[in-house]
Formats: sequence, structure tokens, C-alpha cells
Amino acid sequence: MIKFLDLKKINEPYETAFQEKLKSVLAGGWYILGKEVQKFEINFAQYCGAKYCVGVGNGLDALTLIFKGYIQLGKLQKGDEVIVPANTYIASILAILQADLVPVLVEPKLETYNINPSLIQDKIATKTKAILIVHLYGQLAEMDEINKIAIKNNLLIIEDAAQCSGSISNQKSAIKNQQSSAAYSFYPAKNLGALGDGGAVVTNDTELAKTIQSLRNYGSETKYKNDFIGVNSRLDELQAAFLNLKLPNLNTDNEKRRAIARRYLSEIKNDKIILPTVSLRGTKQSHVFHLFIIRTQKREDLQNYLAENNIETVIHYPIPPHKQKAFESWNNLSFPITEKIHNEVLSLPISPVMTMDEVSFVVEILNKY
Repeated sequence: MIKFLDLKKINEPYETAFQEKLKSVLAGGWYILGKEVQKFEINFAQYCGAKYCVGVGNGLDALTLIFKGYIQLGKLQKGDEVIVPANTYIASILAILQADLVPVLVEPKLETYNINPSLIQDKIATKTKAILIVHLYGQLAEMDEINKIAIKNNLLIIEDAAQCSGSISNQKSAIKNQQSSAAYSFYPAKNLGALGDGGAVVTNDTELAKTIQSLRNYGSETKYKNDFIGVNSRLDELQAAFLNLKLPNLNTDNEKRRAIARRYLSEIKNDKIILPTVSLRGTKQSHVFHLFIIRTQKREDLQNYLAENNIETVIHYPIPPHKQKAFESWNNLSFPITEKIHNEVLSLPISPVMTMDEVSFVVEILNKY
């Protein structure tokens, strides 16, 4: 069986180092917001080319705290509208709602699955104050075009970078100007994954970083003095220690993903299968292939065929946000491109531990379909 993602195998090389870190953290006797979190925040900020990184409980909290931080600073107000791609994972929209803001859905490009910049301007209204960009599946959105729109309309840019850790120039998009901040997830399946939940906010905005540092810790900067109505969302000391061990290998792991993707893109030849369109930045790809997405009109049939041939696949995602029961008031809305994507996408196995023989087998089986 070719697993979709073998997390056990991905983490095996770190087993001894993990055990040593566990002993070190236990011996240190400081388990919340200690030296390992401080070290990771410095390391990840430097890796992203940003001034600040604030470790939080998970990627959803990272996004939500950015919005709440901007509200606390007076740059957003409850009830303001935030433009967001219609085909994103539901977490992006939940973050907007949990900050008492209003999501405005915009269709993506069918070729890249990222928000279509040419459709954003028409959705901007008096109450529109921000754009939430999602770099879906690991490919950067068209940030140059989006930044121009944001500057023209004086809009904040918040980036959902949960799936694009390590993408070429991800730091350049996330810190394009002071009006931009990015949220990362370290969920175990991510390109940089912890052994549990974890997330971070990356920004150049000094005031925002300081505010989120307080908000994540009950709204407190000094113990027992609470300046804001905050939450309890802190990157775990042990998870930070594990992430510090894995971060130096992120670029190498992403290159392995790109190598597999290049083979899929060049060797899969079947007119029933639509391959992703990969954008370029100069000579380097801006895609870290957190997921390798194909589309087909007979998804269930293809998925069953692959399963019969011992190839695991996953659907990211079967139901678009506006069709979810949680958003019942949206169920009658129509987003044809989004719906087409959610009806047709299928994720193939891709990871740093996948062998080239396994890639060859997947290609062979797909070409026979």
C-alpha cells in the first residue's frame, strides 16, 4: 500500500533527537512559553525574513488572533467585511467569523485554485477593510496583483499560510508591507509539522506582534494584569522544541516534494486527468506542494480504482464552505468554479519519504486508467 502520507516514517529520523529534547524540557521544569518557544519564534521569524513570530496554539487561532489584534489596534472594527476565497478550507472563514467580522466570498481561478485577483475589485464595498489570502495546497497566490489592489483601496492583507511553509518568497509576500501579516499551522500533516497542534503569526508590525503576544496569554503582558479580553492559545514548549529540530530540514523536504511533483506533471498523461497549473516566480517555483491536486469528472471511480491498486488518496475538500450545514444561510449561493473544484479534486500521495519507485507506480496506474 502506498500511503497518502506516512507521518510515522516522516518523523522516524528525529526519534532519538525528540527523546533527548523531551528529557531536556522535562529537566528544565518550564513547560509554557519557555526557552524553546522563544528560540522557535526567533528561528521561524528569521526563516521567513520577518521581524516577529508569535507562537500560538494552532493555525486557526493564528488567523483569529490577527483579526482580533487589528480590532484591538483600531485597524478593524467588528462588522467590517473581509474578502476571502470561496473554495478555502472552512478554517479561514471561521477565523473571520470568530472575530465578529463578515466574510465576502470570491471565486478562485480554476487553473491555480487560488483567489482570482481580477474578481476582487468588484467585491470591494464601503465596509471592506481587509483581504484574507489563502495560499491553497502550497502554491502562493498572485501577491503582486493583490498587493496593488490592497494599496489602491487601503486594505489590510492577512495571509492564511497554513499550507505553504517554506514556499519561495513566502516571506516576501507575508511582509510586503506593514499592512500584511501571515498565519501558519504546524498541524502534524503540514510540511513543517509538529507532533500535535501548533501555529504562529509572522509579521513586521511591531504593535500587532506585541498585541498578539498579550492576546494569546489571557490578554496579559504582565502576570495577573490583563489589558485585553484575551484567550489561552500558546505554542506548547515541547512542540516548539520538536519544530526547532525539524525546521533546518524544511527546504530539503520541500525540494523532495517538488521533485515528485515534477515527475507527476511531466509523466502523467491521461486525458481523463487534469493536472495543476504551477506558477513561477523568476526561475523558482512558488509551490511547496503541501498537496498535489488533480481533477477528474469521475472522481469516485478514479479514487476506487486507485484504492484497488493499493494507492491511498484524499479529497481536499469534498464540500465547499457555502454548502456546509454550518453556513445554512449560504446554501443557496452559487459559486460555479468553487463547486466544480470541490466536485472534482483528488489529492495524490506526495511527501518527503515517498520513493521514486512509488512515484513510478502511481504514474503507471494513473496512465492505465
